[in-house]
Amino acid sequence: MADEPLVLGIETSCDETGVGIVRGHTLLADAVASSVDEHARFGGVVPEVASRAHLEAMVPTIQRALKDAGVAASDLDGIAVTAGPGLAGALLVGVSAAKAYAYALGKPLYGVNHLASHICVDQLEHGPLPEPTMALLVSGGHSSLLLAPDITADVRPLGSTIDDAAGEAFDKIARVLNLGFPGGPVIDRIAREGDPDAIAFPRGLTGPRDAAYDFSFSGLKTAVARWIEAKRAAGEEVPVADVSASFQEAVVDVLTRKAVRACKDEGVAHLMIGGGVAANSRLRAMAERRCEDAGITLRVPRPKLCTDNGAMVAALGAEMVARGRSASAWELSADSSLPVTDPHVPAPAGHSHDHVHELSRKNLYA
Repeated sequence: MADEPLVLGIETSCDETGVGIVRGHTLLADAVASSVDEHARFGGVVPEVASRAHLEAMVPTIQRALKDAGVAASDLDGIAVTAGPGLAGALLVGVSAAKAYAYALGKPLYGVNHLASHICVDQLEHGPLPEPTMALLVSGGHSSLLLAPDITADVRPLGSTIDDAAGEAFDKIARVLNLGFPGGPVIDRIAREGDPDAIAFPRGLTGPRDAAYDFSFSGLKTAVARWIEAKRAAGEEVPVADVSASFQEAVVDVLTRKAVRACKDEGVAHLMIGGGVAANSRLRAMAERRCEDAGITLRVPRPKLCTDNGAMVAALGAEMVARGRSASAWELSADSSLPVTDPHVPAPAGHSHDHVHELSRKNLYA
């Protein structure tokens, strides 16, 4: 255990200030400070509000994580941070903090990819990832099918959303139904009281000529909104539970159908589901049934590890250290559109990363 890399991870891609500490594949601490309540009155995440919340929460959250893990900052083998994709201002807060800690401690810095981190976090729940792994990532900003032969160096996009991501669709329908923000958890809860077959909402991009692995939820969102508007215009009561259940069924039907198809087409025997929407109970149930029928092993982390968190960043950082991947340069910056094909941002060729600096030789953090 002591020989496994001890890594601290910082996640600030959106509205969660997450700090995790991992030793190898073992989670030692997962501290999160959420600003979701500050965004609720706006009906969505406000980038500037998120950035300011990260600034306020960063140091206390790091201190809490170190205390929870029972380790000193000087014990760390590296600092990992989400370099992208995400909100530019929010990412910059995390990257700046990570660089400061890494510099003061004389530790290597690893700028990692948010999406690859969502895949890697499953190692904390179910052990090493099979290679290759098929991953379905579903959140407020992403709906993607990814093939990962090597989570630290080789992640291949097979399909993604062409408009609204699944999480966005949940938020928008919740708004139309006056259910508040965020929409995913409340629709999941209310849908349990409804009939998923009550209303035949459309399944986007599922025709024989449509892209096999891409997703589209904009048409579904519009269809549901118009159905609700028509009911209200006619003076009829909107059956919120049935609408929620039928809408949710349309989303998870498409997600699981395409994910299982991708596994079959690529000859991959494992499917990992991650991202905030992976906490949805109906998605988990349908994926489990369809994977079992297809002979595919399903891996889904517990709900807390599905949402944005520092543990997932630390998990990928620890894997980078364990596999000897090169650290990032001190010039590392945030990249709001960092492609998933870049699991991490190494220093440029010929650029050495000085792990022990003049200012940190005496460990300024001590």
